[in-house]
Amino acid sequence: MKDRLHLLVIDPQNDFCDLPPESLPIDTATGRARMPALPVPGAHEDMLRLAQLIERGRDGLSAITITLDSHHRYHVAHPTFWLAGDGGPVTPFTEITAADVRASRFLPRDPRARERALAYLDALEAAGRYRLMVWPVHCEIGTWGHNVHDAVRTAYNRWEDALLGVVAKVAKGSNPWTEHYSAVMAEVPDAGEPDTQENRRLLDSLKDSDRVYIAGEAGSHCVKSTVEHIAERFGADASKLVLVTDCMSPVQGFEAQQAAFFERMRAAGVGFAQASDVVQELLVNAGR
Repeated sequence: MKDRLHLLVIDPQNDFCDLPPESLPIDTATGRARMPALPVPGAHEDMLRLAQLIERGRDGLSAITITLDSHHRYHVAHPTFWLAGDGGPVTPFTEITAADVRASRFLPRDPRARERALAYLDALEAAGRYRLMVWPVHCEIGTWGHNVHDAVRTAYNRWEDALLGVVAKVAKGSNPWTEHYSAVMAEVPDAGEPDTQENRRLLDSLKDSDRVYIAGEAGSHCVKSTVEHIAERFGADASKLVLVTDCMSPVQGFEAQQAAFFERMRAAGVGFAQASDVVQELLVNAGR
């Protein structure tokens, strides 16, 4: 009898991939190539390896889940939300703390948002996982950057056709008032917004599996946050989780954050593998 082997792919989206210039589509409005908003070095090659894993191991996979970072242009972690204290723009990769806002070093563009933004920053910092980072506008809903990397989408479409299955899609990040790195829950859940709270459906689908292979971008942020939440809730069952380490990469400058995450997950019993190892396991499972 086949094992139930589940592939969880975190945010395999164009905006996170360092795509080669020749593969970039042309924006008909500007005549220029569309550029990924937040390319992770190595992500394109990660996605090509992941696509091959799905193609070659197709018959051994019982389920595939894809998470999708899904933002509006106006978002607390985008430059569109903030102004510098002198009224100038806030550039991407600026960290903003509650103390900064109280000292008016940074302020919301909408003055009415100040108290809510402060409450968010206080709660975020109290949780101790992240401080607010202003990212380039990315994975905006409805844009090319929000779409899944072509090779990965083509591979999982073939899995759907062959197995008459449906790849589950999990959207996260549409609430403009909280960061949502993890597919399990937002960094600061909004009591009035169920989509920011714990995703029991996702957790249950993963827990029903015999093994969960995890790939995607970026290992320093959305993969990290998602897997930390899953491992915490699985407890001893965290040994079901396997990080496919050559199908993920860190955001540039955050390599140490990914390395520390890997060490914590090893201590929690999470497994580690290369794509080629996973393919062999899938082929064995397909033959059962």
